Amino acid sequence: MFESLSTRLQDVFKSLRGQGRLTPENIEAALREIRLALLEADVNFKVVKAFIDRVRDRAMEQDVLQSLSPSQQVVRIVRDEMLALFGDAQGGLADTTKRPRVILLLGLQGAGKTTTAGKLAKWLAKQGRHPLLVSTDVKRPAAIQQLNLVAEKADVRVHDPAGQLDPVARAKGALLEATNKGFDVVIVDSAGRLHIDDELMTELAAIKAVTDPSDLLYVADAMTGQDAIKSAGEFNRRVGVTGVVLTKLDGDARGGAALSVVSVVGVPIAFAGSGERLEDLEPFHPERVVSRVLGMGDMLSLIERAEAAIDQDGAARLEEKIRSNEFTLEDFRDQLKTIRKMGPIEQIIGMIPGMSSVKGLAENKPDEKQISRVEAIIGSMTAEERRKQHIINGSRRKRIAKGSGTSVEEVNRLLKQFVQMQKMLKSLGGMAGMAGGGKKARRQAMQMLRDRH
Repeated sequence: MFESLSTRLQDVFKSLRGQGRLTPENIEAALREIRLALLEADVNFKVVKAFIDRVRDRAMEQDVLQSLSPSQQVVRIVRDEMLALFGDAQGGLADTTKRPRVILLLGLQGAGKTTTAGKLAKWLAKQGRHPLLVSTDVKRPAAIQQLNLVAEKADVRVHDPAGQLDPVARAKGALLEATNKGFDVVIVDSAGRLHIDDELMTELAAIKAVTDPSDLLYVADAMTGQDAIKSAGEFNRRVGVTGVVLTKLDGDARGGAALSVVSVVGVPIAFAGSGERLEDLEPFHPERVVSRVLGMGDMLSLIERAEAAIDQDGAARLEEKIRSNEFTLEDFRDQLKTIRKMGPIEQIIGMIPGMSSVKGLAENKPDEKQISRVEAIIGSMTAEERRKQHIINGSRRKRIAKGSGTSVEEVNRLLKQFVQMQKMLKSLGGMAGMAGGGKKARRQAMQMLRDRH
């Protein structure tokens, strides 16, 4: 999502690094490029103006101009001011003593409220909570059925009384069921419209009155940019919003919505959705987003995804295999499956510090199809061949290629790359140690971020 903005900003910083000393002229030229980059990324123009003014005031100070590392000072200033755009956003849900906690999802039609309801329920279940879903969208065809399907996929319960088509009564009934049956969270998937109208606002106000929600989360499609921000502001004015959920951050959106929402609407971003899987919803962490935009990576999120995907005992066994040079094609296939659990490959690459600026990477990123072909090749091997790749001769390679629907050349390439990987892993000790390192890995990642800033 932030690729274009990230590239433009890194180019600006690169030009500054070529200067021995900064002058007011250098800074103004850099600020012009930063302003253009932000406007092209669809950041609200008032937000851009205030941002540039604050960066200019700090960058023109004598201790920056006379610094031995002026470009690093400017990067730090830009980073600090980008973080300031997000205010005191902590991500996730605020603490509350209310039980059951009611979360009312707001938003226009097509923003992704129903999918977000399932994702949020899945996330809460992982926190040890017991969510109950209810749809109050009685006008849109199949809306209630859609939520039932999402809930089934997320393995959570739905309140769906047969024949009840009054939105307020459905919300009130869900609250009563939660109280009686021990659910500690009720997620209300409200109706949406193509445009804001008085009927919808009246309905939402009535639902709010009977449920007394702790959280009113506006679900905004990041692809619609500033239009989503305007709608969020209107919902906040007429119903009240406590936080924003930005969806479709994995799409082609330019990122301006994320950088504008807090300044324009006045409420923090609570969650970010970055994919279609139910696992693709995360509490919004401003410092991680800013680090990625500035090309510093996001090692903390990468470690968290690895910890969630990798079995700790399995990680220890894998590390021992790598150290003793017993890493096989079978282990390699298992690791590919683990990587898939962590999310889309492009997202994972974007979290690694420095990878976004590697020349040629954008044109040669590995994709899901490539991984599927590798898995097919390994799957066409016998158990013995997966453990002892050196026995795979010419006739076996032909059989494997035919069985996997690939070519002999692709089989040869995989085997060659695997041998190289074995050597590399033995010298590195493997990534499993990082994934299983827990608090130690987090401390190392935090130190890396501090060093880079």
